[in-house]
Amino acid sequence: MAGQGNGRDLLIGIDAGTSVIKAVAFDLAGRQIDAAAVPNRYASRTGGAVTQSLTDTWADCAAALRGLGAKIAGLAARTAALAVTGQGDGTWLVGAGNQPVGDAWLWLDARAAPTVARLAAIAANRTRFEATGTGLNTCQQGSQLAHMQTHYPELLAQAEVALHCKDWLYLNLTGARATDPSEASFTFGNFRNRAYDDAVIDALDLSARRHLLPEIIDGTQITHPLTPGAAAQTGLLAGTPVSLGYVDMVMTALGAGVVGGPGDVACSTVGSTGVHMRAVEAGDVHLNAEGTGYVICLPVPGLVTQVQTNMAATLNIDWALGLAADVLRDFGQEVSHRDLVARIDGWLAQSTPGQIVYMPYISAAGERGPFVNADARAGFTGLSLNHRYPDILRAVVEGLGHAMRDCYAAMGSLPGELRLTGGAARSRGLRGILSAAIDAPVRVSAREEAGAAGAAMMAAVAIGAYPDMHACIADWVTPLLGASETPDPALVTAYGRIFPAFAAARRGLVPAWDALAAARTFHEGD
Repeated sequence: MAGQGNGRDLLIGIDAGTSVIKAVAFDLAGRQIDAAAVPNRYASRTGGAVTQSLTDTWADCAAALRGLGAKIAGLAARTAALAVTGQGDGTWLVGAGNQPVGDAWLWLDARAAPTVARLAAIAANRTRFEATGTGLNTCQQGSQLAHMQTHYPELLAQAEVALHCKDWLYLNLTGARATDPSEASFTFGNFRNRAYDDAVIDALDLSARRHLLPEIIDGTQITHPLTPGAAAQTGLLAGTPVSLGYVDMVMTALGAGVVGGPGDVACSTVGSTGVHMRAVEAGDVHLNAEGTGYVICLPVPGLVTQVQTNMAATLNIDWALGLAADVLRDFGQEVSHRDLVARIDGWLAQSTPGQIVYMPYISAAGERGPFVNADARAGFTGLSLNHRYPDILRAVVEGLGHAMRDCYAAMGSLPGELRLTGGAARSRGLRGILSAAIDAPVRVSAREEAGAAGAAMMAAVAIGAYPDMHACIADWVTPLLGASETPDPALVTAYGRIFPAFAAARRGLVPAWDALAAARTFHEGD
């Protein structure tokens, strides 16, 4: 690691999530010093609209940075650089004078569904998928712009540039209108050359709106200085280098260990939702026949991540634990979620592996990885009279493992090692099930704020604190990985036997999901 020699010994990573914006300080060797967070708000309305105020989001970001300054003495003078990442997808329109054009459409916004259905049905959609590596869905800026073009043309008429969340914050920090190679290529470009692709833009019927797409810059190579106005609002020094990070999904994976070490490494974040990623050379990407998933560039030359995401992961466990809480409450016994979580490993020990198949599609939005079906729903197959609550809970947890295996199989072969983050990483029993489901050892990262760390790592490379990202990973990531936990061979065998039943049930239930959706629609309209 190169020293700075100027007293600037800290890097700041900003991670602007959908509901929380965090500012985290690290020293140049990757040790987290302190953090500050500010809640971020969004609004849900009828018709599938989910929006966020651009003005409020920038104000919250500035407040988080001021909060960090209140915790760390001399932060402004000590900051060598800062970097920003944030929630992906969505559409943040900016017009004259860099002022917002209405509120942002978030990744949660579902208004573009009819446009997605129309664009997905044309032959050019496969061409678009083979360039981007990314399935078309309502959360993406391309789909949303195409929908706006038809239904809200007045918004696009006022816009001068279409940004993402982190791009909007970068604009406020530096005055530069830009986006990064990750979001640019999986929405409008080609992951192989990290540039916009005219065929993709044509397939989205957006050729007339190409002028809205900003310049693409790589934050490991290019920085812009913090403006005097932004300095006044954040408490930092004007001129401090600012790096534009990649989308939060890959920043989190980078900070947690998706790159580094021998063999085929993968990284899963198993929280409320499940995000499953593997780093591969761009030439080795496996594009599935269904046209689902993402291919997202990493800030490492030639490397990309293949991504599949589950709409719900530990939300399934929360639902199962909630059943127990409801029953106990009816008998006058209140029990906290924390107390129930503490009993999970004990319940798992009372049950037999691989006996029941559970479809972990508990989200009311259905599923998006490795297949897209808004009508997919959760359910059990294989229940009998001798099954009790521990068996039900085990089936739910095993369902997360089967869904993870389903996602990784859609990317090619199963990985050789899994780096695990999120709520599930804290339970040894859950880790053991997920490890056995994909027959790979598991390692858990001790990194607290992986997304902010990933962004700060880009700034570290940009200012020359490290010669390249691999050298930074060696200091920031590898030492924080825990010991390798080898899967139980008996569990591997059990899950190898039951996974075909899971796959068959997943495919066979489609007509039932269709019929249930039709029944629900009839009831709602009755």
